[in-house]
Amino acid sequence: MKRKMGSCSGVVSMAFMACLAMNSLVFVAYGGDFYQDFDLTWGDKRGRIFNGGKLLSLSLDKVSGSGFQSKKEYLFGRIDMQLKLVAGNSAGTVTAYYLSSQGPTHDEIDFEFLGNLSGDPYILHTNVFTQGKGNREQQFYLWFDPTRNFHTYSIIWKPQHIIFLVDNIPIRVFKNTEAIGVPFPKSQPMRIYSSLWNADDWATRGGLVKTDWTKAPFTSYYRNFNANACVWSGTSSSCATTNSVSNGAWDTNELDAPGRRRLRWVQKYFMIYNYCTDLKRFPQGVPAECQRRF
Repeated sequence: MKRKMGSCSGVVSMAFMACLAMNSLVFVAYGGDFYQDFDLTWGDKRGRIFNGGKLLSLSLDKVSGSGFQSKKEYLFGRIDMQLKLVAGNSAGTVTAYYLSSQGPTHDEIDFEFLGNLSGDPYILHTNVFTQGKGNREQQFYLWFDPTRNFHTYSIIWKPQHIIFLVDNIPIRVFKNTEAIGVPFPKSQPMRIYSSLWNADDWATRGGLVKTDWTKAPFTSYYRNFNANACVWSGTSSSCATTNSVSNGAWDTNELDAPGRRRLRWVQKYFMIYNYCTDLKRFPQGVPAECQRRF
């Protein structure tokens, strides 16, 4: 992985943080082969792999959306994917990119991109499911137009925490709080999934804005997949022990002081919803994990 870093010397306060964000774009030097790593699972021919396996696209029309999933399952690791989202009037559409296990008590780690009218920003919706229960939503605006260029969306999944990153900038941390009785995803291997689908009953302004099918087909694009992760083979992981996951390959992905500053910057200026502060939703008190700060 290579970073393109500019100079922010002499810049202070909010301007410094903006400069930091603009100069922290991650350019992924690796690129997976979509033919080898993924299966197109639904949507007939609306999903497509091309450019020698280096690019993948999903499309949505009035008949159907489309989706894909990874051939492998993973149990902890770092997952990176570059996406370029549906351009123009994307209202009513959702591009989902997530990790998930199967069954009624599944675990799941979600990025969902909620489309909007032309000129209005996308909403990035994040969620964590443990043992089949979600309701841990945080939502953000992005500090760039995600339809003009590819940007990197990453999940770091360790026994201690889950970190969501955009262009290597952390936007959310979900910590393991099993010590106070909160389940944490740590025993169910997950595949990588993505789909593009119509959700105009809720996606844009609570369903008030419907999908404009005259603009179809809607298309999102993917490239530069990478999984620095433990591969699950049915009964065992490619990582020998949980301890090796805790203390090995992803130590460099812990949040250092600059990472914590970036996280606070995103959450201060770009977070638009946090379940942990929604007292109307939780009149008897917010969930237990919300009382433990990162």
